Amino acid sequence: MSWGTELWDQFDNLEKHTQWGIDILEKYIKFVKERTEIEINYAKQLRNLSKKYQPKRNSKEEEEYKYTSCKAFISTLNEMNDYAGQHEVISENMTSQIIVELTRYVQELKQERKSHFHDGRKAQQHIETCWKQLESSKRRFERDCKEADRAQQYFEKMDADINVTKADVEKARQQAQLRHQMAEDSKADYSSTLQKFNHEQHEHYYTHIPNIFQKIQEMEERRIVRIGESMKTYAEVDRQVIPIIGKCLDGIAKAAESIDQKNDSQLVIEAYKSGFEPPGDIEFEDYTQPMKRTISETSLSNSRGDSKTELKFASKSKGKLWPFIKKNKLSLKLGAGPEDFSNLPPEQRRKKLQQKVDELNKEIQKEMDQRDAITKMKDVYLKNPQMGDPGSLDHKLIEVGQNIEKLRLEVQKFEAWLTEVEGRLPVRGEQARRQSGMYEAQTTLSVNNCAQDRESPDGSYTEEQSQENELKMMATDFDDEFDDEEPLPTIGTCKALYTFEGQNEGTISIAEGEILYVIEEDKGDGWTRIRRNEDEEGYVPTSYVEVYLDKNAKDS
Repeated sequence: MSWGTELWDQFDNLEKHTQWGIDILEKYIKFVKERTEIEINYAKQLRNLSKKYQPKRNSKEEEEYKYTSCKAFISTLNEMNDYAGQHEVISENMTSQIIVELTRYVQELKQERKSHFHDGRKAQQHIETCWKQLESSKRRFERDCKEADRAQQYFEKMDADINVTKADVEKARQQAQLRHQMAEDSKADYSSTLQKFNHEQHEHYYTHIPNIFQKIQEMEERRIVRIGESMKTYAEVDRQVIPIIGKCLDGIAKAAESIDQKNDSQLVIEAYKSGFEPPGDIEFEDYTQPMKRTISETSLSNSRGDSKTELKFASKSKGKLWPFIKKNKLSLKLGAGPEDFSNLPPEQRRKKLQQKVDELNKEIQKEMDQRDAITKMKDVYLKNPQMGDPGSLDHKLIEVGQNIEKLRLEVQKFEAWLTEVEGRLPVRGEQARRQSGMYEAQTTLSVNNCAQDRESPDGSYTEEQSQENELKMMATDFDDEFDDEEPLPTIGTCKALYTFEGQNEGTISIAEGEILYVIEEDKGDGWTRIRRNEDEEGYVPTSYVEVYLDKNAKDS
């Protein structure tokens, strides 16, 4: 089965067929290219989807992801991110192993095809030239034969005519012989040309054309094999990522299996447990006795009354007591609640205090790291004075040391409150503490010792009337003061030297290199008040920013 023998007369059709084969190859390349674009877009959409549902940092949503079901959801999002990465791998491998290789092969194939068909046309032109030579020799032989016949007839006519001179007859005889000789020469030339043409024709159809067509056939078969290998590679690229995709799916399944409903229930307890004991038994009040009846402090009615008082107080506090919650700039000075969190139930208060202690310890560690860095820089300056003045770092070391000392005092203060709260938390195992008399004594002791511990045994908060009136007056004063307050003017700008996470009330987070507005200079406490926009302002450590005050502000 050879194109050279079977298709010796189909040169034009073979040329069309091989061009069609190249078109098919280019179509397949285009198909794979569009597939890679789909994979890239799919991976991008998966990554965006995973990012969209990731919890925002330093938000309430992030706190909710402590539950195992939410952690499993986070794991699912992370696995989907890795899953998207495998689709990117598919796109990259298909591009490098199929598209690039086939594109280069198509260029080589076009050059090879052009060369083969050029040789074919050259062979055809050669055989056509030989055919033209044969035709020319044949026509010349035919013409010479006719001329020889006419010359012979003319000689015979002259020889038979008695009126013609002998010289004319001799001349006609010589002319006839010349024509016959020319005819014989043309015959010999025609015979030679014919033999040569037959030889060339045989070589053309049995040697040259078969060889050229055989090369074209081999070229076409290589193209077919190449496209088949590319299709196999196409499948292998997909198959290679299946194990990793399987691991991603296994990770999602494992995350789902890690969900522990009991643990989540325990976390709910830890999040909302107040630390109060349930109220004790209600004393029997005998209405049959003609005596003055008093209501027990542990009675349900008293509890309801206190609850109403608490609700009333809460509603007022929400509306008027702490108006600076709405304005960040006001909460910088006053805070959103008591510093010792005494407005919270015991268990929640303990958690808040512990969290505050941990935050302060992190701040201390950060300041200590900064002090170590400045110390190392100072040592470098001492060893290499040309790099900087060591004395310029002394004031920074003093500031950092003061900050560390302030933070340590804060830690001691909050640890003292924490120890006090932990000593007062009730123990659920002691049955005697459930008696109403014990609760009354405990409540009385709490009120007398510290006004900050205002919990009652029935779970409600109690407030003195004078305290409530005082808070009302404070709320009114604050409301009037802050409603009329104008925003502080800008006195300069500053550039953040380091990233600062403003986790405490009244502070603001900044990123390294960020440019902000200064609205209040450092008053000696190591803090500078800055503003990002109309709604975001707060305090940052002075050592974390480089301040550029306006000339007018400096003069004033």
